Amino acid sequence: MSKESKRREALIYHAKPQPGKIEVVPTKKYSSQRDLSLAYSPGVAEPCLEIAKETENVYKYTAKGNLVAVISNGTAVLGLGDIGPEASKPVMEGKGLLFKIFAGIDVFDIEVGTKDVDAFIETVKNIAPTFGGINLEDIKAPEAFEIERRLKEELDIPVMHDDQHGTAIISAAALLNALEINGKKLEEVRIVISGAGAAAISCTRLYQAFGAKRENIVMLDSKGVIRNDRENLAGEKTEFSTHRKIDTLVDAMKDADVFVGLSIANIVDQDMLRSMAQDPIVFAMANPDPEIAYDLAIATRDDIIMATGRSDHPNQVNNVLGFPFIFRGALDVRATKINEEMKMAAVKALADLAKESVPEQVNIAYGETRLNFSKEYIIPKPFDPRLITAVPPAVAKAAMESGVAREPITDWQKYEDELLDRMGSDNKIVRLLLNRARTNPKRIVFAESDQLDVLKAAQIVHDDGIAHPVLLGNRETILELMQEIDFTANVEIIDPKSTEEKDTVNKYANTYWKSRKRKGITLFDAQKLMRQRNYFASMMVSEGDVDGMITGYSSSYPSAVRPVLEVIGAAPGVQKAATANLMITSRGPLFLADTSINIEPSAKELAKIGQMTAHTVRMFGLEPVMAMTSYSNFGSSANEKVAKIREAVSYLHRNYPDLLVDGEVQADFALNMELMKSKFPFSKIAGKKVNTLVFSNIDSANITYKMLKELNKADNIGPIMMGMRKPVHVLQLGASVDEIVNMAAITVIDAQQKEKKQEVEEI
Repeated sequence: MSKESKRREALIYHAKPQPGKIEVVPTKKYSSQRDLSLAYSPGVAEPCLEIAKETENVYKYTAKGNLVAVISNGTAVLGLGDIGPEASKPVMEGKGLLFKIFAGIDVFDIEVGTKDVDAFIETVKNIAPTFGGINLEDIKAPEAFEIERRLKEELDIPVMHDDQHGTAIISAAALLNALEINGKKLEEVRIVISGAGAAAISCTRLYQAFGAKRENIVMLDSKGVIRNDRENLAGEKTEFSTHRKIDTLVDAMKDADVFVGLSIANIVDQDMLRSMAQDPIVFAMANPDPEIAYDLAIATRDDIIMATGRSDHPNQVNNVLGFPFIFRGALDVRATKINEEMKMAAVKALADLAKESVPEQVNIAYGETRLNFSKEYIIPKPFDPRLITAVPPAVAKAAMESGVAREPITDWQKYEDELLDRMGSDNKIVRLLLNRARTNPKRIVFAESDQLDVLKAAQIVHDDGIAHPVLLGNRETILELMQEIDFTANVEIIDPKSTEEKDTVNKYANTYWKSRKRKGITLFDAQKLMRQRNYFASMMVSEGDVDGMITGYSSSYPSAVRPVLEVIGAAPGVQKAATANLMITSRGPLFLADTSINIEPSAKELAKIGQMTAHTVRMFGLEPVMAMTSYSNFGSSANEKVAKIREAVSYLHRNYPDLLVDGEVQADFALNMELMKSKFPFSKIAGKKVNTLVFSNIDSANITYKMLKELNKADNIGPIMMGMRKPVHVLQLGASVDEIVNMAAITVIDAQQKEKKQEVEEI
């Protein structure tokens, strides 16, 4: 994708379908006049009076306790510099988005139109009663230091300048673990800090809090080494000036144990790296390009531990590991501030988490066989679901122990459950899905590439590194559409009806005819069929010319799936293929089966659908908790349609005793843990959060998933084809671009799984 195309895509993302990235959503009912009279006049007077009596009641009756202000004056925005408050707003909205999706915290972004320190502080103080916490963002140094210091002194809610402390906390956790791996002590190592801005100052202070010695630290700014004999040093730089008579980064790097880069790209070369001490630790955190490229550093020193700010290499120092969870813990005990003890607790929690056994969900997301504490894994991954239950409790405990918590937590297990519930509406699973596909992208044929939305999806898939798309369809149409959307990548285009593909058509036709000649297909019929995109694409997959296939956008499901079933067929041991849809709901991911193929499955087929669906759920790194649904609960009806469900469940209980499955059960009981536990405590799924529903017929399954999609605006991934010999997935008619991209990722993961299975069988 060209630079202009990326620019246009970014602008469209922020502008459509409505401007901005966040919105205010009601949390109470508002359907009746009674609701409105409680929400506003006259009912609203009652909580107002209660708060007037006791100010702390504001946390009981309003959203203050879960509301953070992200505040900037736009003087140091990302790498863009002083661009002003209005221009900083997209970044502040983005920060709000991260708060919400990682920690369930609501945000108002506030852009303040002043560079005057006193005016800025006064503005923040005046609006502070609205909020439970203040996140300062993108404010230039040295003003940022004074603003944060004074606000922390003068407000009784948590205040943190994330540009300073976020990087400090994450890099400190990484540094502690890197030193442990190398067998070095923080109080003994020589540290070089490249950069003297807010983040660099905060990092160095935090390293000192953990034991680093000031005399072992050399800091550099744009003029070189900050020496104590330099004239006109700012206060913060004076704090870290050195007595050593050196001037350059080259001098500072000699025999250094640690390099921390918070400056600009490509200022460290191989000779500097070679001059460092044995087992060097290099954190090159300039973005988007680090102080030294990861691959170059690894190639130069095989004893190095390397971290960057980038997601495409191991050990990403990413602030999202810190600020959402630190504020979460601070808000949940109503802390009056975020102090050093709380920041240090976050560091220790992150460092300790990296040493624990990594959940399979994280291994899957990053395409690893098994992540473990090592030179390539010194800090947790941003997608690690354990962060929400590791960091906030540590921060909350530190707040309580240091005396700044106004609402101490007494039941820690209940608190952990509440944290997990907060994240139920997050769609992290989609991010995990896309990330996993990127770890080993495959060749995927898009059978309807002369459709604009399909081509847009193929472009995203290519540009994001999710897959290597092969475009199938009318060449002229595809090229015209590619020009229209500025899709300039050199990708393969195949037109089955062109003369160039005549030999391939004949080869595929001959193969297909041999497999179907006793089923009424002549060679002439086969040749005609191979000019049709879905037959041609299916043969590409069957013959191994591509790794997987996407189709179905512009045709009915039965007509799209027929060629796939005829040419590719079911996997060994599978009598009938089936489909499942993954719905991203407000309670978390929910798998529904069979939504598209088996109209009225028998008990045996239903059991097999359950098995295949369980396998699909595990493909996403989740453990299936499965309900076989009905209008009946555990024998309350003798109808034969209900009896087949009981028979399927009985088969699964006998043959797969470790599978958490039960039924027949009504959907509301299945999805309500407390109701299920109270009425049917004997069930294998009682008290457990069901994430999979298997339906007894296609009517109920298909209607349910489409109602969820339309009425609740639940994101949909599917239908996911299960039980096929090769990776192929058929879209619903008119699928959106995002749905096509997600299904492409599923196809890649399907191909990855089948490739691994084949490798195991060959061994």
